[in-house]
Amino acid sequence: MMGGWWFSLALSSFPFPETCMSANRFNGFTDYGIGIGLRAPHYNHILTRKPVVDWFEIISENFMIDGGRPLHILDQILEQYKVVQHGVSMYFGSAEKLNREHLRRLKDLVQCTKTPWLSDHLCWGSVDGRYTHDLLPMPYTFEAARLTAQKVREVQDFLEIPIAVENVSSYAEYHDSEMTEWEFLNEVVERADCGILLDVNNIYVSSQNHSFNPFDYVNSVPAYRVAQIHIAGHSKYRKYILDTHDHPVIDPVWKLYERAIQRVGHTATLLEWDDSIPTFQEVHDEALKANKFLRATALAEAV
Repeated sequence: MMGGWWFSLALSSFPFPETCMSANRFNGFTDYGIGIGLRAPHYNHILTRKPVVDWFEIISENFMIDGGRPLHILDQILEQYKVVQHGVSMYFGSAEKLNREHLRRLKDLVQCTKTPWLSDHLCWGSVDGRYTHDLLPMPYTFEAARLTAQKVREVQDFLEIPIAVENVSSYAEYHDSEMTEWEFLNEVVERADCGILLDVNNIYVSSQNHSFNPFDYVNSVPAYRVAQIHIAGHSKYRKYILDTHDHPVIDPVWKLYERAIQRVGHTATLLEWDDSIPTFQEVHDEALKANKFLRATALAEAV
C-alpha cells in the first residue's frame, strides 16, 4: 500500500471540483479551524493559562536553531497544541539555487513539529547570497513562473509535505509583466502542483495600491488548491496602504474573506498580528470573528 505522501501525489491526476472543504491534499487532509500566530509576548499567557486555540502558526526561521529558549517553548507548545509552519525566507522567486543547509534545518523542524503543510511567500528577496529580509514582488512573466514552480517542486520533494505559496502585498509593478498577479499565482501553482495560502489582506492592500478589483483576484484562484487563509490588519497612508499587521481586520477585508470562504469552504484561517501586539485575548477574539463567516458558509452548504 502506498504511503500517505506518495498517495497524495498520485491524487493529482484526478479532477477536483470548483469548491471544496478544508481537508484537501494541499493541507495534508486536515480540518483545522481558526489559529493565531505564536508570538513571544504571549508565551507566558499560553503556557500558564492554557487557552483553547485550534492551532498556532510559527515562523519557521525563529526555531531553526540547535537549542535555547525558543525550542524549549516550542516543545511545551507541541505538547498541547497543533502547530503549522510558515516561512519568510525561502524566496521561491529568487534566481539563485536553493540553500541546501537551510532546507536540511527546515526538514529537521518539520519532523519535530509534524506540521501537516508548510507555507512560504511567492516573492524574491535574495541576490548572490545576500538577503534583503523583505518580500519583494515578482515580474509576472511565464519564465518567472516556470523557474519559481521548479523551485517549489524541489522544496516539496525534499521536505515530503505539501507546500502552500502565499500571495504577498506589493507596492510596485514591473513593466515587463505578461499577466495579472492572480494569473501568475495560478500559473505557478499549476506548474508546481502545490497549494495556496490565500492572504486576503494582501489582496486588498495590493488592490488599493494598484487599482484592481480584489474580488476579481479571489474569484480567479483555483479554490481546490487553497490550503489556508490569512487575515490581518494594515495601515493606510496618503498615497498607499502598507501591510503592517498591527491593526484589527477592517470590513472590506472581512468581505473578501467571506467571499473566499464561499468559494473554498471551511478552511484553516490564521489571524496575523505582528506589531503593536495587544493582549493574547484581544488577538484571539479578533481571530474568532472569522467564525461568523465560517458558520454562514457551513449553513449555506447544508441547505
